[in-house]
Amino acid sequence: MEILNDEYYMRLALNLADGASGQTGVNPVVGCVVVKEGRIVGLGAHLKRGEGHAEVHALNMAGEQASGATAYVTLEPCSHYGQTPPCCERLIKEGVSRVVVAAVDPNPLVAGQGLARLREAGIEVLAGVLEAEAAVQNEAFNKFIRTGLPFVTLKTAMSLDGRIATRTGHSRWITGAAAREAVHTLRHRHSGIMVGVQTVLADDPELTTRLSVPALHPARIIVDSKLNTPITARVLNEAAPTIVLTTLRADESRAERLRQLGAEVLRCGDGERVDLVAAMRELGTRGISSVLLEGGGVLNGAMLEAGLVDKVNLFYAPIIVGGEGAPSAFSYVGPNEMSAALRLSGVSMQSYGDDWCVTGYPSNRLDRPENEAGSQERAGKEDVQDVYGTY
Repeated sequence: MEILNDEYYMRLALNLADGASGQTGVNPVVGCVVVKEGRIVGLGAHLKRGEGHAEVHALNMAGEQASGATAYVTLEPCSHYGQTPPCCERLIKEGVSRVVVAAVDPNPLVAGQGLARLREAGIEVLAGVLEAEAAVQNEAFNKFIRTGLPFVTLKTAMSLDGRIATRTGHSRWITGAAAREAVHTLRHRHSGIMVGVQTVLADDPELTTRLSVPALHPARIIVDSKLNTPITARVLNEAAPTIVLTTLRADESRAERLRQLGAEVLRCGDGERVDLVAAMRELGTRGISSVLLEGGGVLNGAMLEAGLVDKVNLFYAPIIVGGEGAPSAFSYVGPNEMSAALRLSGVSMQSYGDDWCVTGYPSNRLDRPENEAGSQERAGKEDVQDVYGTY
């Protein structure tokens, strides 16, 4: 039995927020629970960018009972005007006596100012309740708001010996139905899904979200240095937006042909291959705050080596493929010594039928603001407000 305390109500708020994961765009997911005299009187979650925040929905439900109540919020109430008024002012107006917050908002427009405003109004404030859980829940937003770069989750399905296909290239299906359904849920929760052109040529994927219930389709992103994507590729249909990342050297007539089919062509770098750091920056400017990378070994390896992978979801099937030349999940030069191998932190495992998913965070990820590419280009609060001031 779970003990009834601040953590109990905050966990409920976190569950509310999690239910809206993937549908708030560049905005964070936030949940709010209002409690009065031991009774829950209001519940709310932020459901869509530009619409009411979690606190607004919960306070609307609570009505007059919000006066003297405690509000549990997973992220610091905003203190600035965007498309909606500041939530801290609404909490003050409704006469809430206590506010419990999980995490401080990393947005420079807030960053503690919301908590300070509540305290100035005489409201008791407690911050840091289930902070670690809240940070993981909004890990994509936290990176994006600090750097302007999308949070990249690398997903791959492989055999126990690390193969993503047989020596003949056959790859369907490595994992079972439960694992594949989990992957489609991951697609729903990301704003972009990225593959290399070789995946398009080999599998002709549609790259949409297929679940038993309606779900969101992320933007489809193709890394294609020479613009070899066929005009008949299913990824060019109208099910979702398609972005093709290429170089300045790529043939313009091929680029125009893809544009005529509705794709956006972004030239990133003037070398033989796409400049992946520049590509991530371009995606960020288009509001793509999270990317699910489902590439082959070469693209996976390149993204990993560049430190652009923030998280991995490695799905393992209980099979051994073997075979000389069978492609592996990661194809790059790698270190000379085992001690220099890339290590994962925060590792967890979850089963899906007979398959297992290993989740972790690469040790070389560019997760500090001063190190992340593009962070120095963020010139201050004005830039942040221009891009993110709508939440």
